[in-house]
Amino acid sequence: MIYDIRLTIAHDYDQPAANSRHLIRVLPATLSGRQQLTAHSIHIDPAPDERSEACDFFGAATTSCVHVAPHSRMSIAMTATVEMTEPPAWQDRSPDLDTLKHQWEACTSLSPEAPVHFLGPTARLAPDSAIADFARQTAQATDSAAATVQRIGKALHDAMQFDSNATTVDTDASEAFRLRRGVCQDFSHIMILALQSLGIPAAYVSGYLRTLPPPGGVKLAGADAMHAWIRAWCGNDQGWIEYDPTNATLVGSDHIVVGYGRDYSDIPPVSGHLRSSGGQRNSQAVDVTRTD
Repeated sequence: MIYDIRLTIAHDYDQPAANSRHLIRVLPATLSGRQQLTAHSIHIDPAPDERSEACDFFGAATTSCVHVAPHSRMSIAMTATVEMTEPPAWQDRSPDLDTLKHQWEACTSLSPEAPVHFLGPTARLAPDSAIADFARQTAQATDSAAATVQRIGKALHDAMQFDSNATTVDTDASEAFRLRRGVCQDFSHIMILALQSLGIPAAYVSGYLRTLPPPGGVKLAGADAMHAWIRAWCGNDQGWIEYDPTNATLVGSDHIVVGYGRDYSDIPPVSGHLRSSGGQRNSQAVDVTRTD
């Protein structure tokens, strides 16, 4: 399967901004045996005074840009072509939770893939007793680690309501869980805390999701946005699996990874600072189209 992705992000400032530095993470990753980035471009307007490309610790492609002169608007346009491979047939090779704990305790690696990085807490994710109680009451003692991930994800999907007006990018997981409302970022943060409370290493995934219009409907250009889901380490034999709690499904070939982190703050689409006054308005639009 081949996907064309188009992303636009715009920042409009009430007063001209200057001396800005931004770090951009929007480019799909190349992951062996899963997805291959075959073409891409990132256009920044106005043209930055400085620009550089690199990778962060967890492997995501980054673009750094600096604008010195005052500007009232900064926009980012990304296009990419990604070839996706169908995942293999699902097999659960994961141990029970006690064995899983012994396995990650014995792991001495500090590589980006090591489970030790994803046991919490982080700056944005602090242990929450209500979420831990929810996880403990949902989990079944006879389940494997992978089955527990799926059970927690389905229960969270059933308990939460997707509501784009209920939270903001700064809403913490505890508040979103209390409201039982939120967006994919909230679903993912809550699920990470729930899994970590059970001793399952869990990570945040940023990426894109191809969505389809309702039967008889027409897909609107720019209607999509970047998506988020989770990644859970399920033992030496199973390794990492990915689950989308917003849609209650194991991740398949319609989920296109940008990068991984401990929480949203490790992998936001745009971060940085600038000098300005007054407010700003941000907008984002994404199109994911299958072309083969």
